[in-house]
Amino acid sequence: MGPTEGYEKDVGSKTTHRILYPESAVDVDNSTHLVLLPFKIKDMRWLISVFTTKHITHTYTKVRPTINANRDKVMIIHPEFIKYVYESWLQKHGRYPSTGFITLIFALHICDQVDVFGFGAKGDGNWHHYFDKSLTQFSRGPHGGDFENKTMNELLLDSVMLCISVAGVMVYCS
Repeated sequence: MGPTEGYEKDVGSKTTHRILYPESAVDVDNSTHLVLLPFKIKDMRWLISVFTTKHITHTYTKVRPTINANRDKVMIIHPEFIKYVYESWLQKHGRYPSTGFITLIFALHICDQVDVFGFGAKGDGNWHHYFDKSLTQFSRGPHGGDFENKTMNELLLDSVMLCISVAGVMVYCS
């Protein structure tokens, strides 16, 4: 569910689902499901626009007016699912769940097996994605990252998922 190019030895070479929102949009190959995570009504309008008129270029920041994706493989996560993750899994910690945590819970719902590569906080409490060089303190910000991290560790201990590393976001479904 994350980028694979350059990380094939660790995460494989196939992306089956790419979860995004307009501000994080990237091109996806023809066999990948584009999964929109809509946080606002304009996100839905943007999705229609990228496949039709290409007129939406700005939400709260500049966004891509078009992306390469198979329109027959588009999925939309219902906002109620985001609320469910926030209330049931995160017990209302933070203002809203991170995209990565929503992706993880989505994968637990649609996959027979979930292996997680490079997801979560490093030992010093910084979030780190395996595919970028930025670090973000997980206990600060809108996501309640400390509780997300605690919940992910509980899932690992309960053997609900297999964590291969702790450095970013890659979920493998089989």
